[in-house]
Amino acid sequence: MTPFTPRATPALGPGSEFDRIRAIWQRLGPHAAEVGDDAAIVHVGGEQLALSCDMAIEGRHFRLDWLHPAELGWRIGASAISDLAAVAAEPIGMLVSVGVPRRLAVEFLPELMAGVGRSAAHTGAVVWGGDLVQSDAVVVDVMVAGRVARPVLRSGALPGDALWVTGRLGGPHEAVAAWLAGREPHAEARARYAKPLPRVREALWLRDHGATALIDVSDGLTGDAGHLAAASGVALAIAAESVPRLPGVEHWESALVGGEEYELLATLPPAFGDEDAGAFAARFALPLTRIGDAAAGQGVRVTRGGQPVELPDAFSHF
Repeated sequence: MTPFTPRATPALGPGSEFDRIRAIWQRLGPHAAEVGDDAAIVHVGGEQLALSCDMAIEGRHFRLDWLHPAELGWRIGASAISDLAAVAAEPIGMLVSVGVPRRLAVEFLPELMAGVGRSAAHTGAVVWGGDLVQSDAVVVDVMVAGRVARPVLRSGALPGDALWVTGRLGGPHEAVAAWLAGREPHAEARARYAKPLPRVREALWLRDHGATALIDVSDGLTGDAGHLAAASGVALAIAAESVPRLPGVEHWESALVGGEEYELLATLPPAFGDEDAGAFAARFALPLTRIGDAAAGQGVRVTRGGQPVELPDAFSHF
């Protein structure tokens, strides 16, 4: 039996889900690579690849009555591709494993995979293949691969950098809240939930304009800021009133703790300013907003009107 050798604890933010990941990596010992980013960076010959996988389970991540099967497929594929955007990689392909009940295999399954294929094509990738099994609920696991010339990791933020976010937040959180309350969400919130757009080109632009650290907003803005802060060994201060909200999002907390946004959270050096953000907005028809700063220290502090605020818990699997 191979002796167990503990390894360094992954630099992840707080939360029971991430406690489980820390425990797994310690138990894997020398059989695991270093961990801490949305995608693994793997050297193959003279090329660097970014690899990631993402799973979605009926009843936990989605309900079948919320979306058309093709919309669901797009959403699941896009969420996996977003992990590549989070390290500034260019997608090339994906493998998709699907479990479906027998009753859904004839009509639902082809539509689901059509949506997955469209999400891949949107970023220049293709579906390479995968696996299909019968299951009690719909389960989709997507493995994605991309080429990465110069990865931007979570670990590069420096004291004095500014914290920026792409897009406008809160739509997916409010869409889910509406469905759970038995209401149809307003059109913009539903669209943001049904068809997230992985920010691949935007990530490459941010890389080329000096981004020091990068992560996508999948666990909620404050949760993912916590991962970035932990990986970089800095403290992040966020001004809640600066966080851009999708039109129609009434509650500012939705923009701070709502997950599954798939926007980008980036740190950029002090020289990057409003003029640069304007160039980004003109290029992508998407706002880039400064929401805070990095400083020496640790953790994430959120203020509103200059006063510290307590936030509701973000989503956690455990």
